[in-house]
Amino acid sequence: METYKYKILVLSDLSKSTSTTIKSSVSLAQMIGADIDLFHVKKHTDIVNIDNQLSAIRTLNDEQIITKKKIEALIDPISKAYNATINYNYAFGKIKEEISNYITLTKPDIIVLGQRDSNPLQLIGDSITRFILKEFKGVIMISSNENALIPNEKMSLGVFNDSHKIFNGKFSKDLITHAKAPLKSFKIINSQKETVKLADENEEKFIEYVFEQNADAMDTLSSYLLKNSINLLCIDRAEDTSKNTGETSLREVVSKLNVSLLVSEA
Repeated sequence: METYKYKILVLSDLSKSTSTTIKSSVSLAQMIGADIDLFHVKKHTDIVNIDNQLSAIRTLNDEQIITKKKIEALIDPISKAYNATINYNYAFGKIKEEISNYITLTKPDIIVLGQRDSNPLQLIGDSITRFILKEFKGVIMISSNENALIPNEKMSLGVFNDSHKIFNGKFSKDLITHAKAPLKSFKIINSQKETVKLADENEEKFIEYVFEQNADAMDTLSSYLLKNSINLLCIDRAEDTSKNTGETSLREVVSKLNVSLLVSEA
């Protein structure tokens, strides 16, 4: 009986940070035993802005060659360095529509988003990020350029605000196996409303860092994540926004923390 292989879909704008995003995806793929597929979409209007049909066709053909070479130039060195097969596809059209169609076609288990070079805290497009969170119900990794995952190396894994949902997932044991011990938990609480929960005997052993909710809480958390060289921070995607686990709070976390996030299934 053939063993099921997970599918990782990397959505990329082919910026300079794509290389780091691909390496992080390769590292994740090694941990859970997954195939990698990179997908790039470019708007037609960014390519063709002329009325002549023959000129437009030539321009599109030229752009296909350029795009193919650019993707291969990004993929090939990493593929050879880590002996990893990285498939790719690209499309020209409406970005969200093409992405949606591709997700439906390929049915990935995990989608990986990267960050722009122009601003290390800006995702490939906030509207795209929100679109993926709404469109895709599986696990999402938002890859950072800081303390990125490195293939063939163990990672430093952290969880945010008791985000243990990810550890109930299908590849949780693989993640823990490839994480440095001990795991680390980071919480921001309102001490007037919450108390620190004592760890259950059956739960994974964590070193816990607790921060008081205030204007500087996220900056303090960011500093601790850096000091602990966290490669991947797990966060739940839930309806309850009061514990910083909803979509709005996730966007806030991404804007303040330059660390890769692993967002749980919806």
